[in-house]
Amino acid sequence: MNLFSRVVCLALVVAATAPMARAADDDVVARIGETKITRAELDKEVRSQLIELDNQRYEMLKSGLDRMVGEKLFVAEAKARGITVDQLVQTEIKAKVKAPTDEEISQVYEASKEELGEATLEQVKPQIVQYLNQRQEAMATRELVDSLRAKYKPEIKLEAPRIEVAAGDIEGSGPADAPVTIVAFSDYECPYCKRAEVTVAEVLAAYPNKIRYYHRDFPLEFHADARPAAEAARCANAQGKFWPYHKALFASAELSSDRLKAIADETGVDRTAFDECVASKKFSAAIDRDIADGSSAGVNGTPAFFVNGRMLSGAQPVEAFKALIDAELAAKGTAN
Repeated sequence: MNLFSRVVCLALVVAATAPMARAADDDVVARIGETKITRAELDKEVRSQLIELDNQRYEMLKSGLDRMVGEKLFVAEAKARGITVDQLVQTEIKAKVKAPTDEEISQVYEASKEELGEATLEQVKPQIVQYLNQRQEAMATRELVDSLRAKYKPEIKLEAPRIEVAAGDIEGSGPADAPVTIVAFSDYECPYCKRAEVTVAEVLAAYPNKIRYYHRDFPLEFHADARPAAEAARCANAQGKFWPYHKALFASAELSSDRLKAIADETGVDRTAFDECVASKKFSAAIDRDIADGSSAGVNGTPAFFVNGRMLSGAQPVEAFKALIDAELAAKGTAN
């Protein structure tokens, strides 16, 4: 091989290997001496915040899209009636706003006294009237938009961000073919989880036969009793008693070893098998898998819920759950 051929071959080798070298180097986002921080490590570190940003971005897009769809529906309906949009608004919204009664004004005043301080009813009456009028107008607008959506059936293509989360190995509650699946990552010692458990019970009662609910363990390191409680619940699960035991754990004021055994007795769990199971830490690896899966999905605190893959973080009010569930049911054409 002559010199020219060797140069050409060398150039080809460099060209072929350079992208691979750059790709490997690009994966390193920081160096401290010999220590490297990779892009994968960085993504894992901020995954929960990125998911939250994705959700915020979606909510902003959805809010803007709702406004735009509403405006287009008004235009379509005004055209169908042979009137202007302003005339439609006047007829269907403005005309339906009635002057608030003295009783309604007094009710708002009494309910807001703490915030109003020393202000008298006469001093704040104009603001209360304005508030009540705006509330009526908002309700009339919502009713009109809902009726026009039903009439024109707009096709919405905007997709909510979703995270694929497995159900875990604890049997869920609710129908297996339910249109909505909720996967919860929770900690038995977490006060916010205890509060959320009450909310979840209310949500499940509001949507009978519509939700399949799964619990996954995410005991936080600084909650000393959380992991033993999770292990105890899984030992109860081995005897088909998970959900009664789970409920009793959240209702308990403390989670000492003696209390875990007492709950086993109260829920009809065979104590001999239970004690052996707890002592062996039989389900330690299963709990570790739950924690790993939760971390991969962006969970960095408890409680965290995934409603058909849509993340809802923290002890959210019932309304937050209902908004997501209603949207999921509507998307599937399933009425509550």
